[in-house]
Amino acid sequence: MSLAELICPAGTPAALRTAVDAGADAVYCGFQDATNARNFPGLNFTPDELAEAVTYAHARGTKVLLALNTYPPAGKVDLWRHAADTGARLGVDAFIVADMGVADYIARMYPGIRLHLSVQAAASSPEAIRYYCENFGVKRVVLPRILTIPEIRQIRREIPCEIETFIFGNHGLMVEGRCSLTNYLTGQSTNMDGVCSPASDVEYVRDADGSMSSQLAGFTIDRFGPEEKAGYPTICKGRYAAPHRPEGYYAFEEPISLNLSRLLPELIEAGVHAFKIEGRQRSKSYVRGVVRAFRAAVDDIKAGREANIADLIALTEGQKQTQGAFETKKWR
Repeated sequence: MSLAELICPAGTPAALRTAVDAGADAVYCGFQDATNARNFPGLNFTPDELAEAVTYAHARGTKVLLALNTYPPAGKVDLWRHAADTGARLGVDAFIVADMGVADYIARMYPGIRLHLSVQAAASSPEAIRYYCENFGVKRVVLPRILTIPEIRQIRREIPCEIETFIFGNHGLMVEGRCSLTNYLTGQSTNMDGVCSPASDVEYVRDADGSMSSQLAGFTIDRFGPEEKAGYPTICKGRYAAPHRPEGYYAFEEPISLNLSRLLPELIEAGVHAFKIEGRQRSKSYVRGVVRAFRAAVDDIKAGREANIADLIALTEGQKQTQGAFETKKWR
């Protein structure tokens, strides 16, 4: 396949159509259950909706990738197997998986459908990636957002599958597939239930001084001034007060946005086959703007022209944006 395939988020049928029309090479989506890592009310697809979405996308030359990227609890694997059976029947182009049992089931039952290894599998070494390729026939790996371009280039030389990297959206540095922070507070698991900070446990409280506190399961995750925009409470991006920092600070990571638009030529040169845009919880207007901008940027670069990336700055999640570990030029 050619390099620089554009993989775009589709949290709803409307967002999928928007991404397809804006120029996505492929869209990724999930069912309305725990089999995918964005299991939120109002998001995702019923089987009937996915059937219509596959027809719409394929008629316009766009692939559909089905995310089954959570981990089945013991004794409950039938939900994931049924999701795989349904996706195969509806004609999806690939499954995005993390759990080895789910990968094994799909590899045995549907060997003609591509398997992509989710970032939730946290496979960041050539040895780990080769294991999935050799045992389950994985065709592509989605790399964690902690690798430098030299590291990606070296991994590409040592593995027999394609590479996909995130280029825009959430700059998540927690080890995907391993985070238990939400489970600790709410009893629901990001990895097994597909829910990070479930909406049923989220509350916003207006304080007497006009500030706003965001809470998760009764615990204050952040506090915003009267003029600040209150963010969604996720534990890893919360601000917390401590004796040595009474004003509050980001104990885990600051809520900044990943934007690799300036590094697209280097990523293509390093051998990245696909660029992934994060944002299945985002609006249609967000999806339209980001996909159009990256479609134009990728097409310009492949044609040898200078890409115009100014429009992407206004679409980032927070006040700051970063190129993260990707911009590091040397081995760590």
